[in-house]
Amino acid sequence: MASTTDIFKPELFKGKVLLCSGGGSGICRSMTEAVVRHGGKAVIISRSLDKLQKAAKEMSEATGGEVIAVQADVRKPADVENAVAKTVEKFGKIDYLINGAAGNFLAPFQKLSYNAFRTVIEIDLMGTWNLTKAASEYIKASKGSIINVSMTLHYTGSPYQQHAGAAKAGIDALTKHWAVELGPFGVRVNGIAPGPIENTVGLSRLATSNANYSGIPLGRAGTVTDIAHSTVFLFSEAASYISGHMLVVDGAHWLTHHTPGYPEIVLNPPSKL
Repeated sequence: MASTTDIFKPELFKGKVLLCSGGGSGICRSMTEAVVRHGGKAVIISRSLDKLQKAAKEMSEATGGEVIAVQADVRKPADVENAVAKTVEKFGKIDYLINGAAGNFLAPFQKLSYNAFRTVIEIDLMGTWNLTKAASEYIKASKGSIINVSMTLHYTGSPYQQHAGAAKAGIDALTKHWAVELGPFGVRVNGIAPGPIENTVGLSRLATSNANYSGIPLGRAGTVTDIAHSTVFLFSEAASYISGHMLVVDGAHWLTHHTPGYPEIVLNPPSKL
C-alpha cells in the first residue's frame, strides 16, 4: 500500500504542530507519524512514559522530524493542562489535535463492573473532553483542526462492547457539538471511525475466538496506513470545508457486519472472557 508521502505533498504540514493522546502506539502512532512525515512536529501523551519516549525516539529517527513525549493521564485535568503548556512552551502553538487515548476490553454485561464501565468512560469520553478543553484556545488561535478517534460498533450494537460504545457515541456527539461551536473561530472538528485494523493491539484484544472478518465488502482488514491516509486528508486543505463529519474507514464493514454465532455467543461467552 502506498505511503502517505506517495500521495500527498511531502511538506504539506511544514510548520504545523500536533498534540496527540495515545500517539505512542497503534492507530494513533500511525496518525502522528503521518503528520510528522509531512513536515509537522508532534507531542504525544499517555500514562506510560517509558513506552512513550521509545515511540517518540523511533518516530523521530524514522521520519527525521521532531516528536516529543509528555507523560499525562487524560482523565486528570491538571495533566492535560500541563501537556498543553509544555507543547506551547516547546513549539509555540498547537495547530492539530488528535484525541485517541482509549481503554477497551471485551466484557459481558453481567461481568462488567461499575468501576470498569466508569474507567472506560473516563479515559475515552472524559479524556477527549479534558484535552480538547485544555487545548481549545490554542487551536482557535491557529484556526486549527481536531480529529477524534471513534469506532463503528455502536452504530448497530455489538456484544461485550457497551462501555466503549457508550463512550464513543459520546465522542461522536462532541464532534458535532464542537464543529458547531468552534466553527466560527475557523476550527474544523471531525472524527475517524476505524473498522478492524490488522496488527493492532486493539484487534487482537477485541477479537473473540469465533470472530471473523470475511464479511468486509472490500475483502480485507484495514491497516494503520489506511488511517494515516485519512488523517492527512482531514487535516489538509483538501478537507477545508469538511467539519462535524465522522469518517468511517472500514471497507463498508459496518454496513454488513454481524457477530458470528449470535445469539449463542451471548448465551455462552468464550472462555477467554
